[in-house]
Amino acid sequence: MAVDSISTHLNVDATSRAAFEDRFRTLLEGDAPALARLAASYTRSASDRDDLLQDIAMAVWKALPRFRGECSERTFLFRIAQNRCLAHLSKRRITVPLDDEDIDREDPAPTTEHQISLEQERHRLVAAVRRLPLIYRQAITLSLEGLSYKELAEVLGISESNVGVRLNRARTLLKTFLEEHS
Repeated sequence: MAVDSISTHLNVDATSRAAFEDRFRTLLEGDAPALARLAASYTRSASDRDDLLQDIAMAVWKALPRFRGECSERTFLFRIAQNRCLAHLSKRRITVPLDDEDIDREDPAPTTEHQISLEQERHRLVAAVRRLPLIYRQAITLSLEGLSYKELAEVLGISESNVGVRLNRARTLLKTFLEEHS
């Protein structure tokens, strides 16, 4: 009987572990591109971005069992990611470069003049976002990932009205930065 009891216990643990791993994988894979863009806005190179993404994944793995459902899983994920990005900056004591030479680029297979123009505009926008003060960069980057004001407030630990203020100031600065280089 004792062996059956242990076997049943192990099967339950294996089942719950498999469910946990599926939940973890689904959570990360669902927002993988957004997390990569977020991490890229805080790093200098693709390898640093990948290291930061791995750090985010480990933090999510450790925190997921404590998720109480007080916010959406997506908000929970971005809160952890944002905290790891900030820790990365403070640990490295680096500033994000103004150029974007280290960003992974898509294959520039046969391009048209329009595609080249769009790529140049994207690079200008990335450079402008990187020039923003950290508190505005956080807000605008997460906003571009589709988070609502409420989700942004939860992730950043500020009020929704403060989110609006930061986004408006970020947009104003972005407009100024983009006009400087046009």
